[in-house]
Amino acid sequence: MNFGKAFTFVFDDPEWLKKVAINALIGLIPIIGALYLLGWGLEVARRIAIQSPIPLPDVDFGTFLGHGLKAFVVGLVYTLPIWIVTIPMVVIALVVEGAGMDREVANVLLMITNLCGGLLLLLYGLLMGLVLPAALTRTVVYGSIKSGLQFGSVLGLVRAAPGAYIVTLLGTFVAGLLAAFVGTLACGIGLIFTAAYQQAVMGHFYGQAYLRASAGR
Repeated sequence: MNFGKAFTFVFDDPEWLKKVAINALIGLIPIIGALYLLGWGLEVARRIAIQSPIPLPDVDFGTFLGHGLKAFVVGLVYTLPIWIVTIPMVVIALVVEGAGMDREVANVLLMITNLCGGLLLLLYGLLMGLVLPAALTRTVVYGSIKSGLQFGSVLGLVRAAPGAYIVTLLGTFVAGLLAAFVGTLACGIGLIFTAAYQQAVMGHFYGQAYLRASAGR
């Protein structure tokens, strides 16, 4: 894994400013723009995964929106366990509040529920942070939602290169902090462009991890 390259590869493209700016502006379209920009970043992952000589994409609205829509569906499936834990927590809280029981007993029940539920959500969130990059990369490499939902193959990628996916999790976190910091320095206007840059960095990490995992299987 080349940690630094994920942050600098964008600038190797002689047309990087045009590509980032135009795709960033498309990303401003409500809802559709966010899906498009996600798909654009995942196209970077796909190109890195297939070792394309031009990793930074130009504009391809239909293709990248398609990537984003497929990724959204895959991500939705992977977040279902979060709802399975969260909904009972909310129901228990409502029942306890409406049962008229002793306040100290109610507080203890709520504390236990929140502690157990919060721990489960934390553990699953960390797991998803490792698994989802593999799932989304498979989705765009194979071009189908089904590929992203083949849990055995997705987990196989993570097991083949756990270190690469840990680096990917860390790298995407750093990219988010960097984008927010630089965008804020530019009086908020920079957030428009740093959001696109962040997606490109994310895609590079996803593609690198996929390559490493594929080589190790």
